[in-house]
Amino acid sequence: MTNNRLKEIIERPGSWTSAYVDGDGPRPRVEEESRERSVGDRLLEIGAPAEDADAIAQALGERRGVASPSARIVLASAGEVVLDESFSGARRGPERLVQGPLPLIVPLLRHESDDARYLVVEASRDSADIRLETATRGTSSRTQIEGDSDDITKVQAGGWSHANFQRYAESTWKRNQAEVAETVREIVRESRPVFVAVAGDVRARQLLIEELGDLEHTPIVEADAHTHADGADSAKLDDAIASALEDHARDRIQRIRDGALADNGSAGAEGIPAVVAALQQARVEAVVLDNRMLDADEELLALDAAPWVASDESEMLDANLICRTSAAEALARAAVLTDAEVVIEEEPASAEDAPREERPVREPLASLRWPDPDDATEGA
Repeated sequence: MTNNRLKEIIERPGSWTSAYVDGDGPRPRVEEESRERSVGDRLLEIGAPAEDADAIAQALGERRGVASPSARIVLASAGEVVLDESFSGARRGPERLVQGPLPLIVPLLRHESDDARYLVVEASRDSADIRLETATRGTSSRTQIEGDSDDITKVQAGGWSHANFQRYAESTWKRNQAEVAETVREIVRESRPVFVAVAGDVRARQLLIEELGDLEHTPIVEADAHTHADGADSAKLDDAIASALEDHARDRIQRIRDGALADNGSAGAEGIPAVVAALQQARVEAVVLDNRMLDADEELLALDAAPWVASDESEMLDANLICRTSAAEALARAAVLTDAEVVIEEEPASAEDAPREERPVREPLASLRWPDPDDATEGA
């Protein structure tokens, strides 16, 4: 979703009903219908208008074709579904059903925070399957390339020596991978994936990576998986992609932290009061929110105009109070309204049965568009 579209939703006045739930699953149709009715009934129980509850229940009845597990967020106002988004992968955090003067946006941002686009190339010596994928939405485009293999078959019957045949075959394979590499470079230029994952036949992978060379500063992740072989599975490729996505998310947060620490920290803001002050001045370039902050009790004031967020009434200027809301929602809302990037920092990957690490909630951290003028004055 574009930032402008989300801003339009946030700025739309009126009452909102929000549902963050599991998406489509392998359950029998009768169970799916029961779940949809349950969501509608529970929305009514928390005070949602009947037209909103009905609209959301009906929306959930429409299959989205996203592989299970998946998550879904639906926002409704005045009986109209204003947003309906599905994400591949399990729900992040508990189910949330909310009715009030603001739409629920943090679950949406939490998924979109990791919505990196990447390219997957599964290569064989005479063909390639190229998929542009998005971490939380699956495949968005697919290209299949069929290279030259007929000539190799013909020369085998001609009585050439093994060495001559091998040289000829190698030349054909290299020509095929040059064609694949050109297509990959074109997609990288147009779509700017965060990395390219290469799997398939060992020699095809080697030739393709040689042909790609320095891929416009886009890293290449090689997966030791011959995915086109009979009986092969995609586990190694899936693991390589998951690891690369984790590295990308970590690097993205580290870049924001490094930016915030620049110039002896004057290019950043840390902690709720400092980040609120920077958002009020529209100085935030990007803000990192700890996922555990979403369950914290601290609240801030959400306003109907700039400065959009306040710690108390004295900071409201000419804006009007919409409501008190969770600090995470208030900070994220103000960030979107001032064109700042919002990144939710998730827990590091661990074994499914591993206990959750005990730690305090990390303070929000923001990198700034320009330093605090007061800091510059103090340093003069």
